[in-house]
Amino acid sequence: MRQLITGLALLVAVAACTPAGGESPSAAPATVTVTVTASPGAPESTPVSAPPSGGTVRPTPKPADKPTAFGPRQVVAPDGRTCPDHPTPACTGAPPGLKLQKMPLNDGNAYRVTVPGSTLDGVYVPGDLVIPVSDVVIKNSVIDGTIFAYKDNVQQPYTIMDSTVGPAEGCNSLPGVGEGHYTAARVYIRNHGDGFRDSGDDIVIMDSFVDLCSNPGDHSDGIQGYGAGRNLFFDHNTIDQRGVADRTAPIFFPAKQSPKAANITITNNLVIGGTYSIQLREIAGSLIARNNMMVDKTWDYLPVDADCGKADWKDNQIVEIDQAYRITKTVGPLQCTG
Repeated sequence: MRQLITGLALLVAVAACTPAGGESPSAAPATVTVTVTASPGAPESTPVSAPPSGGTVRPTPKPADKPTAFGPRQVVAPDGRTCPDHPTPACTGAPPGLKLQKMPLNDGNAYRVTVPGSTLDGVYVPGDLVIPVSDVVIKNSVIDGTIFAYKDNVQQPYTIMDSTVGPAEGCNSLPGVGEGHYTAARVYIRNHGDGFRDSGDDIVIMDSFVDLCSNPGDHSDGIQGYGAGRNLFFDHNTIDQRGVADRTAPIFFPAKQSPKAANITITNNLVIGGTYSIQLREIAGSLIARNNMMVDKTWDYLPVDADCGKADWKDNQIVEIDQAYRITKTVGPLQCTG
């Protein structure tokens, strides 16, 4: 697993530390259809006609490679922000102080990307982001709504990194990031009822932070398998569900909801809150759950509800943390129950 993590880290350029966001977005030009790049000292928008060399960063998860439990690790973002432990809201998302280009809502309450291979760099979308084309890259950006990436029932592959998803205030009941064939790294999801949605194949989520909320009648989850597919690699993320009234679980793959779910790898995550904090049911192929940390006494019923006979369950721990999400004490082993 150390080789797997190293390879993924090199491809995705692992992670961050300081508040996400950016300066107040500036007014947008009348039309922007391809790529917008905004960075300190650069022109406000620089259209380009093709993605940069190397294009999409999308490592393929390899759940057959069994992880090695090696504990918390540092996260380093491309702009130099660092975190010594698990991801936090202070070290994920859009880099602070970045001047963002406001995108026009060209599809109702959404900005629709129209050119395959587009890169959105340093943009602000004051609504949903619709991606009906393939191989889009989103980085250093803020999206207030939900990312939808499909057309004619076909999920489009894309990559999102170093970006903030969710409104600054209020609560959006919909998931922040979905649905399949995507890679997410150093993403900060805030003020969404659901964080990540697994409804397809080949998903990689690393070094990200999810801060959940709920509206009455919601079933809040950090990552939910809803018609999940094959090959999820969910590694070194933090999910905080404390104080959420209408909740289910930070990690939620329930029975009968994802009959095609297979090859799920859940490793090195920090999990807080929920009814059962981790629910893993009816997963075909490999089910790997190693070195996850669960904050003590933050669950309602039991910490785990899983098919323990199928799970490669090892080195999971119950812990205590400080206000910065750093682990201060290991209470004891986190047993698989179910």
